[in-house]
Formats: sequence, C-alpha cells, structure tokens
Amino acid sequence: MSQSEARVGVFLIAANRLLREALARVLRSKGGFHITDACGFSHDVHRKILASRANVLVLEGELATQPDFPLVRDLLREIPDLRIVLIGMSEQENMFLDCVRAGAYGYVLRDASAIDVVNAVRAVSQGEAICPPSLTLALFRHFARSSSTTSNTKMRLDFGLSRREQQMVPMIAQGLTNKEIAGQLNIAEQTVKNHVHRMLRRVGVNDRLEALAVFRMQGAYLD
Repeated sequence: MSQSEARVGVFLIAANRLLREALARVLRSKGGFHITDACGFSHDVHRKILASRANVLVLEGELATQPDFPLVRDLLREIPDLRIVLIGMSEQENMFLDCVRAGAYGYVLRDASAIDVVNAVRAVSQGEAICPPSLTLALFRHFARSSSTTSNTKMRLDFGLSRREQQMVPMIAQGLTNKEIAGQLNIAEQTVKNHVHRMLRRVGVNDRLEALAVFRMQGAYLD
C-alpha cells in the first residue's frame, strides 16, 4: 500500500445503518481507505464533515437529491478538493446532469454492488470521474448543447446579431442561397437579404465568406 493510498479518508452518509456499516467494512477490507465517520443525515453533519478532513464523501441518493443540492454546494465552497460520490442514484439524465453541475465526481446507480462503490471511491480519490456507461452519452449531448448556446450568445454579444440572424449563420456556412434559407425559415427571400445585409454591416465585412471567417476566428458554432 502506498503512502498516498493510506491517506484517503472516506466519510459515509446513508440513512440506512446496515448500508453504512456494510460499505465501511468493504472499504476497510480493500485497503487504502480510512473511514473518518459513518452516519445518517443530521443538522450537524456539515460540521462533522469539515472536522473529519475526509478526502471523499459518499452520499446516499435520497440525501443527495434535495433541491439545489445545498450540502454538496456548501461543502465544495469550503473544501474545493473534496470529492463527492453519490450512490443509489436514478438513471434519469436530468438528475445525473444536475448532480454533475452541483460538483459530484462519482455517480453510482441504485443497483450497483458494494464493489462498484469501492471502485468509484478509489477512482475519484485518484482524480478521476465515474458515471454509468448508460449516462455517458448524456454528457456528450449536454456539452454539444452548451457549446452551441455559448457560441450563439457570443455572436449576439460580440456582433449584435438577432436571434433570426443567429439561425441563419449555420445555413450560410452550409452554402445555402437566400432562397433556400427563406424556404427553411418560412420567410420572404427579401427578408433574408435584409438580414444578411445587416449582418455584414455589423461584422464589418463585404461578403458572406469574410463574415464566416470572422465568426470562426471568434469561436462561433457554425455547424
């Protein structure tokens, strides 16, 4: 056992005493872990966690799903290096993404085994993140949506483009004509021409290709 493994302190919070004791026994048996405390949720649990100097907090799902995750967010403000593993969790994508946004590094489903929990604790203590393979796609989808939203916001702020003009930028990048854009957006071709003219003026260029080059240099999402 390395010295770094011996320093992994784990704080367990679960409503069910049998679950707490079982997880504590399994973690101790695998070596490399020190159980700093194992308890249910209480009014002073925040203070206990701060005093424990734990590296990893294992938190049962029912206790983790309070609105806006106040315990998770408060702890991470005070202990930024604390790694949080949520166990007994739902397979719903929205719940998973909310937990990731709150700051959880490990997300273990309710049908996981004790060994799955141990592996998750070990992984996050080594700087990794753990989630079920079935939810990995949700992360990619979320990242793609966030990238698109961020880029559209950037175009609006940097260039003053309207929402309609933001819609048109990817179509222009695809090489669509004014008539084709008008057909897709169900607006008049002259309206498209007016939008394109205003867009070029705001960006300070003379044609579509120059505008696209500027958007790309600014990191805009054009696909």
